[in-house]
Amino acid sequence: MLVVDDEPQIRRLLRVTLEAAGLTVKDATDGAEAIREAAYLKPDCLVLDLGLPDMDGVEVVRRIREWSDVPIVILSVRDEPGQKITALEVGADDYVTKPFDAGELVARCRAVMRRRSGGSHEASFVQGDLAIDFAARTVSVGGRRIDLTATEYALLRMLALNAGKILVHAQILRQVWGPKSEEHRQYLRVYIAALRRKLGPAARIKTESGIGYRLETDG
Repeated sequence: MLVVDDEPQIRRLLRVTLEAAGLTVKDATDGAEAIREAAYLKPDCLVLDLGLPDMDGVEVVRRIREWSDVPIVILSVRDEPGQKITALEVGADDYVTKPFDAGELVARCRAVMRRRSGGSHEASFVQGDLAIDFAARTVSVGGRRIDLTATEYALLRMLALNAGKILVHAQILRQVWGPKSEEHRQYLRVYIAALRRKLGPAARIKTESGIGYRLETDG
């Protein structure tokens, strides 16, 4: 269990509450630390405050959902319906407002942990010289950092998370450029060419003629 809150008193209270229920607790104080810890600790559940000092909790959820299906329970003083809807839409599993009932929070955490199982990707992708750290959003080839644009990274991440599978043009366009971009295959050609140029032979992006693209695997 990973608890993310910038207030020491809340972290202490949550630790006591959750450990009394038999859960092992680690904590983080800001969004960047939460993302790192989620990647490397692989907790069974996150209890996440929205008001963090370095980034909004909604952004933390969005970033983690790029590569992980870990259950996330929002614990926040924000009780506006719009805030709750936004957090749930980007991938949070439940939303509890402060002040909270300890028994209810434990029950909600257990409930989301039961519902979620086996849906997470690894926090990194390594194949040959190509290495992608999904939590840090970094790409390197042979240990050398490669600078990608946000769109180039989103495209490479999608290919890597589905390595070995053929991704059709429309599927990639919907996810990377949005639902109204399915006819714009020229976007794909330009960005695939850019990835091949920047990554060199490590890219191993195969064109499936008339269908889409596939990141080849060692297997």
